[in-house]
Amino acid sequence: MAYESLLFSNSDGIARITLNRPDRLNSFTKAMHAELRDALANLGDARVVMLTGAGRGFCAGQDLNDRAVAPGEAVDLGETVEESWNPLVRTLAALPQPVIARVNGVAAGAGANIALACDLVIAAKSAKFIQSFSALGLIPDSGGSWHLPRLVGQARALGLALTCEPLPAEKAAEWGLIWKAVDDDQLDAEVDGVATKLASLPPLGLAAIKQIIRSSWSRTLDQELELQRDEMRRLGFTHDYREGVAAFLEKRPAKFEGR
Repeated sequence: MAYESLLFSNSDGIARITLNRPDRLNSFTKAMHAELRDALANLGDARVVMLTGAGRGFCAGQDLNDRAVAPGEAVDLGETVEESWNPLVRTLAALPQPVIARVNGVAAGAGANIALACDLVIAAKSAKFIQSFSALGLIPDSGGSWHLPRLVGQARALGLALTCEPLPAEKAAEWGLIWKAVDDDQLDAEVDGVATKLASLPPLGLAAIKQIIRSSWSRTLDQELELQRDEMRRLGFTHDYREGVAAFLEKRPAKFEGR
């Protein structure tokens, strides 16, 4: 379908999705949520997903104008979270493809937390991550209160959430909040390089890595070891594993088929 709030392309195994409301710092409307749901449900043969924003920002979260309420009126924010933000976070986590967030500028509120919901976050050094919720009397939604303490620990999570203090991308990388911060003029090359590499690797293995690491919080060590055994058994019987071994021994590039 044709999108009004997104740019979408799919080539060479990489699906590229750009939030395209630069005049509003790519803040989300109900229509943008619907378009992004559709794009993520129609990735075709893509082996990697790249999510970014147009213009000078990644995403400023929810477009407050989209709720169409007068100042001082009550609005059911839980409905917006339940209908739009929670499904998006769940989808990003459940996709078998690795999802790269290319953070080209400010990522604020739910926009910051959608980036953190992706599997790899690569940011320009000029980018900032802002947990802006406390200024409005709210909590870090869109997975924020779950991801933040797991990524940076409770003390830093509380500091970011309580103070709304912008976190520069380089410090975010130092803290382990994101994967990498790079010079602004190197952002495209870095993201493209990572996406191309991931697209060339065995997709079943990447999907298994994503699933097992994301779900490891819920298991004991013994349960994890048993699951590792089961997954190694399953993956060891795949065509891609046999192809990878053969290519290594024959000193040639491997051709992985996802089976």
